[in-house]
Amino acid sequence: MEMFTGARHIKQLLIVIVSVVVVLCVYKNWVHTEEISYTYHDKSGRLRHFNDIVPHTTHQYAAAQVNEISPPGDIHSFQEITGGAGFVGSHLVDRLMMAGHEVIVADNFFTGRKQNVEHWIGHENFELIHHDIVNPLYIEVDEIYHLASPASPPHYMYNPVKTIKTNTVGTINMLGLAKRVGAKVLIASTSEVYGDPEVHPQPESYWGHVNPIGPRACYDEGKRVAETLSYAYAKQEKVDVRVARIFNTFGPRMHMDDGRVVSNFILQALKNEPITIYGHGKQTRSFQYVSDLVDGLIALMASNYTLPVNLGNPTEYTIEEFASMIKRLVGRPSTIKQVAAVEDDPQRRKPDISRAKKYLGWEPKVPLMDGLQKTVHYFEEELQRATHDQRNFYRPEERTVSSLQDLK
Repeated sequence: MEMFTGARHIKQLLIVIVSVVVVLCVYKNWVHTEEISYTYHDKSGRLRHFNDIVPHTTHQYAAAQVNEISPPGDIHSFQEITGGAGFVGSHLVDRLMMAGHEVIVADNFFTGRKQNVEHWIGHENFELIHHDIVNPLYIEVDEIYHLASPASPPHYMYNPVKTIKTNTVGTINMLGLAKRVGAKVLIASTSEVYGDPEVHPQPESYWGHVNPIGPRACYDEGKRVAETLSYAYAKQEKVDVRVARIFNTFGPRMHMDDGRVVSNFILQALKNEPITIYGHGKQTRSFQYVSDLVDGLIALMASNYTLPVNLGNPTEYTIEEFASMIKRLVGRPSTIKQVAAVEDDPQRRKPDISRAKKYLGWEPKVPLMDGLQKTVHYFEEELQRATHDQRNFYRPEERTVSSLQDLK
């Protein structure tokens, strides 16, 4: 009799254990797809609400974020940078991280590179997400810098449909994120919205002169629609938006093969190749160093000004003058060669930065030659990496037969 009683107890115990395991499995599955709903006061005292259905990996990170920022008096803010592994984005990451913010970078690495932000990987305030913003992103942030888009002609013309989607669907996703979490969003627009301008210099009030079906239209019109979307969300959904119209920018971490005038001229001069000028060379550009642009973006985000703002250097050079300047700086005997002009190439480009001076207290500070020297030095190092065994790829060690035997 005692044996039967003991067996009955063991059976009951096993039933209880199995039931507990089943309940835990169901709970684990539920908690990883549950609706996150948090209410908290941010650092400015506003009541904030976060309510989203998120997938497993995002849920863990979003929950960790909210837990960290919910205590009153937190001095950090959460910054998202789309395209944060790119040329401009990575410099913005550096500045925000050094200022003590929590920074989330979302990048699909089409033109961005991990090496641009690798020095922050592992830092407790930094998170890198491999993500294409044409798909929604569910995170909790206070401010969004929307920089994601290829910006050089060869890159944005490589897949024009994708460029348009990034600047339209991607922008809708970022504006939707800003709406859901009550974040401020800065849209990185471009001087290309002015097209081949008939007004010089270009003020923000100028509507532009753009070919809507030309080879550059995927980028030009994509950015124009991004601005339209921004102000539609601001009017209809009360999203707090900022729009920066960025003019030619240069500096370290530029792609050597991005096809822009600075990188083309420096690379050709360093390799002692002919410096190629498209067209007559009398077309003009103005060039700002990347640190000046980062200053302007941060100042615009911190301001209360909501209309578009030009961020660029108003000092104007002809392409011909700039080629001669690069040749002298590099010190190689390269020749300067004129080739056929490209379609829809703007003839004059110079920003009117009166609005930035008045409302942001911003204007570029870095002299052109100082910025060019730093950029040339960077390109020299990149060329050295490309021609020696310092390339950025993994080369497994060669293994002998005996060493392979040891692994068995």
